[in-house]
Amino acid sequence: MALTSKRLLMLAVVVAVSVFTVTIWLWPRLARRSVPAVLGRVGILLGTQLSILAAGGVAANLYFGFYSSWADLLGTEQEMGVVVDHDGTGTGRLVVQGTRSVGLPDGGNPGKAGRVDRVTIAGEGTGITASAYVYLPPQYFRSRYAGRKFPAALVLTGFPGTAENLITRLRYPQTAARLIERGTMRPTVLVLARPTVAPPRDTECMDVPGGPQAETFFTEDLRRAVAEHYRVGGRARNWGVIGNSTGGYCALKMALRHPGAFSAAAGLSNVYRAPSDATTGDLFGGSRRLERENDLLWRLAHRPMPPVSVLLGTSRRGEDNYADARAFVARAKRPLRVSSIVLESGGHNFSTWSREVPPALDWLTHRLRVPGPGD
Repeated sequence: MALTSKRLLMLAVVVAVSVFTVTIWLWPRLARRSVPAVLGRVGILLGTQLSILAAGGVAANLYFGFYSSWADLLGTEQEMGVVVDHDGTGTGRLVVQGTRSVGLPDGGNPGKAGRVDRVTIAGEGTGITASAYVYLPPQYFRSRYAGRKFPAALVLTGFPGTAENLITRLRYPQTAARLIERGTMRPTVLVLARPTVAPPRDTECMDVPGGPQAETFFTEDLRRAVAEHYRVGGRARNWGVIGNSTGGYCALKMALRHPGAFSAAAGLSNVYRAPSDATTGDLFGGSRRLERENDLLWRLAHRPMPPVSVLLGTSRRGEDNYADARAFVARAKRPLRVSSIVLESGGHNFSTWSREVPPALDWLTHRLRVPGPGD
């Protein structure tokens, strides 16, 4: 039974209710002061608490999408085999595993709402293979745009979230389809992914010394593979990146460090320096220099300003990154361009990000160049 299955949740709830009922029924019989009675009370109390915690854990995982499978939870995730399509360059690999409609009226008609492809991307440069979703806007399927290329944006969720969250919780494809229909968002291909490319480790999109080369995967392998398979531009001016939480830090960092890969980036509830904890391990190989290089505020004070546009999403009350966001704005100078979304109150949660995604998508797509003949 799948970890994200509603059947598993129902089973966990039934077990919890049954154990609780059994506890109530047996409690009078275990009221004696004998050793077996005491052990029995301890046992059924422990069973009740564990069953309730298990049901709560399954419900929380189904709602927030922390882990997509048992293998993901246990850290033994097995990647599926990859079919390789070569187009002559031999530099990137992407295979479509399936398609799904956009969850809107007329969502089954790609020419009206677009389409979502489930893909596997294999990076030859890094050896990393990752699953993702690709949202193709409705214009992609219209004869008027046949043969025309589109700008693209990489969309990253947090850690340890799943790419599915970007569809079911933050509703990027649905939001994009509505904004495009209203004419406020430019038609853009969205690549929906998780920053966790070496589960269960949180790499913070780092090229870890002696470890996963996550930064190179996103800035080179993924962009190249998508541009080879879909009609999108291949230059930095055609590409943006947006993310929430860990994905937001990744978005800003990759734009600042790799202006040749992304020309615009939006970070929602992001941190400004990579954490160091049990999930990350040693990301910098003991190098103080490398740690500073990945500190966004340090970069603004000690490195040249890159010619990119960035958007910061934060809240005056309820988020820990407000002071850092203000410091970032104060230190930024041209040619770096900074915009912000500042909510009066908000938290580190999907409710807050859902209020920021529509204006952030609008902002991002208007800073990307529609690919021309040379892109």
